[in-house]
Amino acid sequence: MTNPTALASNPQYYKQNRLQQLRGFCYAAQAGSVSKAAERMFLSQPSVSLQIQALERELKCTLFERRGPKITLTPDGKTLYELAAPLVEEIDTLHETFAARRGGVETGRLDIAAGESTTLYLLPRFVKEFVAIYPGIELKLHNVTGRDGLAMLRADDVDFAVGSMIETREDIDYQPMFSYEPMLIAALDHPLAKKKRVTIKDIAQHQLILPPRHLTTWRVMDYAFQQHNLDYNVKMEAGGWEVIKKYVELGMGISIVTSICLTGNEKLVTIPVSRYFPRRTYGLVMRKGKFLSPQAERFVAIMRDATKKKIKHYGKAGISPEEE
Repeated sequence: MTNPTALASNPQYYKQNRLQQLRGFCYAAQAGSVSKAAERMFLSQPSVSLQIQALERELKCTLFERRGPKITLTPDGKTLYELAAPLVEEIDTLHETFAARRGGVETGRLDIAAGESTTLYLLPRFVKEFVAIYPGIELKLHNVTGRDGLAMLRADDVDFAVGSMIETREDIDYQPMFSYEPMLIAALDHPLAKKKRVTIKDIAQHQLILPPRHLTTWRVMDYAFQQHNLDYNVKMEAGGWEVIKKYVELGMGISIVTSICLTGNEKLVTIPVSRYFPRRTYGLVMRKGKFLSPQAERFVAIMRDATKKKIKHYGKAGISPEEE
């Protein structure tokens, strides 16, 4: 472990180790914590604090605003981060970049965060293609909630995430790639299955099966019904589209799902309802300022290639390149 007292007695150490200073600064900015930055660097917390203080003395500015255990960047800190983060990122990925330029990406690791629906319905064909082309790269899929996925992005625990975002984040870049239709699903013998035209008023008159209330889907549904001044009845909350589809098949209620989860093998009636509910996009989610590793770039290229060729997913309603 580095001795901070010894370092403090040698001020020239900091000027000679500028990269370590900037790395500590950038890691602290990303984590919002000096102690977490120290853990990532395998140093003591005082050592990283001294590195940041040395930067502040040399640049004659304050880089962080400290509020208890949390720290946030000052305007000067944001300026330095914009300049330093790409440099630190390039140094940290130098080995992978060098290997890629020497003869292609053959080894390494790729970490992707994704929710359950993305992992089940969107990613499989891309994962299969990637593994076939790059068998030497270790691929790890992290099946996490949207909130946990964002935390992993901010901590640089994953290269990127794939999923759907409705709300924007200041520090997160979302690049929509695929667009899916909202679909009403009902049992084959359900009264709505016989109607030629289904309105949102018709939907509100029947019992609904929806994902848990804290998820984005519920808020989207609630907003749509409120826009039409309609009350609605949720019969059941169920986690996961496969569970919802099963109970709808059993006739326990109807649901509004995104066509990403429809394979065409379900014993269900499916009715497009984009007139009342918004389309959902799925795509690449990254921390702003993040440089993709060569391994990550190869995976993203496979996804982008699918949008260019307009290759349809195995889902019944298919996928299409995002139109926005």
